Amino acid sequence: MKNRKAIERYSTQAISELDKLKVKEALDSDFLTGGPLVREFEESLASTIESKHVISLNSGTAALQLAYRVANIKTGSLVWTSPITFVATANAAKLLGAEVDFVDIDEDTLNISPELLEHKLISAKKKNKIPDVITVVHFGGSPCDLDKIFSLAGKYNFKVLEDASHALGASYNKEKIGQNSYSFGSVFSFHPVKMITTGEGGALSLKSNSHYQRALSLRSHGIEYSPIIREKEMPGWYYEQKELGYNCRISEMQAALGVSQLKKLEEFVKIRNSLAKSYKRHLSPLPIKWQKLLDNCISSYHLFTIEIMDKNLKRDDLYNYLQENKIGCQVHYIPVHLQPYYQNQGYTYDGLKNAEAYYSRCLSLPLHQNLTNADIEFVCETIKKFFK
Repeated sequence: MKNRKAIERYSTQAISELDKLKVKEALDSDFLTGGPLVREFEESLASTIESKHVISLNSGTAALQLAYRVANIKTGSLVWTSPITFVATANAAKLLGAEVDFVDIDEDTLNISPELLEHKLISAKKKNKIPDVITVVHFGGSPCDLDKIFSLAGKYNFKVLEDASHALGASYNKEKIGQNSYSFGSVFSFHPVKMITTGEGGALSLKSNSHYQRALSLRSHGIEYSPIIREKEMPGWYYEQKELGYNCRISEMQAALGVSQLKKLEEFVKIRNSLAKSYKRHLSPLPIKWQKLLDNCISSYHLFTIEIMDKNLKRDDLYNYLQENKIGCQVHYIPVHLQPYYQNQGYTYDGLKNAEAYYSRCLSLPLHQNLTNADIEFVCETIKKFFK
């Protein structure tokens, strides 16, 4: 086990000497915040995902907050999302006063089911309760069926937001996730377990220039600088606060790390896809199910999740067994609607049986770019012993 320390966590960052040198460049510069490296990171990310507008932020949660703000989510708004996501996807809307509901997942793709979404929309239309925004989650890095969801958005007149926190480097119909062909915006996270890291950090990719300009203002307290100066012929120090905003800027050091890490994204995605393929090959004889990828997609494989399909075996027993063998694993996720806060809201969250069934038997196995095929083989051989 000495040589297999990399598998003791289900995911972790991969930091190189070049990454460290880039961060040192920021520390040695005249800027620690609001400098050229932030702009370089945003431009590099926009180019990588082929987006019109990218704004960097200090977390994926901040990106969700700004996305909902530019979509005018407020008290009385209605947001639907997947129950299989991190709580921030729903919480960011709740914090703005919105009502949040959930659409059940497809039992194979683990993403929002377009068929179940349509069924829920038909019912909602009769009650005049069509959502303002539906936030689709590209769970595990595997893109949703965006064609079908976008078609429903046109028919029922709601906005689509992509929570792509898992999906940097993924693609749908040969388009990069983040390009926003099917949505008004996409949210990314750069937490250490994600595809690339900036320590903590996030980004919001937007289709509309007006959304982008508003997001820039919201990132810094709702303040506008240069447009006001130009329009009103004011001196360079002048600024105006137009609305209540946040302080969720990213630092130069974080941006520097992001610039360096982005150069390795393609290789990271390639490694993760290769490791996922190895998992499938080794685990195929077992009563195990894994996430189905749509034919027109490339997954970033942020996660490799399995479901134990043998009713005589318990997920928690496998979790404990792997932990005892120093193999990191995790559950992604406890369905949001089962969290005490949402249970205490007084709503009844019906029709989420696929999400609850998945949760009862799911486990995320180690998957990150520091692993080797030998590591994957070791994990799989250990799992096979559990099933004997």
